[in-house]
Amino acid sequence: MRPATIAAMKPSAIEPFFATLKAANPQPNTELEYTTVFELLCAVLLSAQATDVGVNKATRRLYPVAHTPQQILALGLEGLEGYIKTIGLYRSKARHLMETCRILVERHGGQVPRSREALEALPGVGRKTANVVLNSAFGEPTMAVDTHIFRVGNRTGLAPGKTPYEVEMKLLQRVPEKYRVDAHHWLILHGRYVCQARKPLCWQCSVAGFCDFQDKVPAQPE
Repeated sequence: MRPATIAAMKPSAIEPFFATLKAANPQPNTELEYTTVFELLCAVLLSAQATDVGVNKATRRLYPVAHTPQQILALGLEGLEGYIKTIGLYRSKARHLMETCRILVERHGGQVPRSREALEALPGVGRKTANVVLNSAFGEPTMAVDTHIFRVGNRTGLAPGKTPYEVEMKLLQRVPEKYRVDAHHWLILHGRYVCQARKPLCWQCSVAGFCDFQDKVPAQPE
């Protein structure tokens, strides 16, 4: 597909854009499986450059055996690697998770901290991971910009930016307050299943009428 010239989405289109996404999915959530804040943190840490499906397969084996920082530490590095070895970059992720668990136990009483600064101080936890935890676990209106949101933000004109941080800041400025808590979930799912990287399904897109993508893809012939 040839590069498209992206115009900024008109301010008047932003409200109906999100209202449409909300109507289709009133209570969106991450597709990572978890039951506690710590399990969510682990899953997001493991999900870098991996699919949610792959992470869920690994954590379904891991969590019944170890689902607290103390239990992960008790497994030892090799034990932990055995449960997550199907995930890409599992060795480095195992090291990061072990060190994160040690810090949680020693500095935070085994609990996941709620502050961005403390979260980003954990090994393997960057801004995106911190945003996911702050949003999904604590209900804060953060924007976890992954490859899907970066693409959707630019392609639709909703939040054009050259870096994930630029897209995040524009989303925080442009998304109406009542949609901010759920906005990044809607955008991730939209990018994953509709506004795909190579072949966006524009003819199936419920928000195509609000999108400023100039090279919309027509319905494919049977």
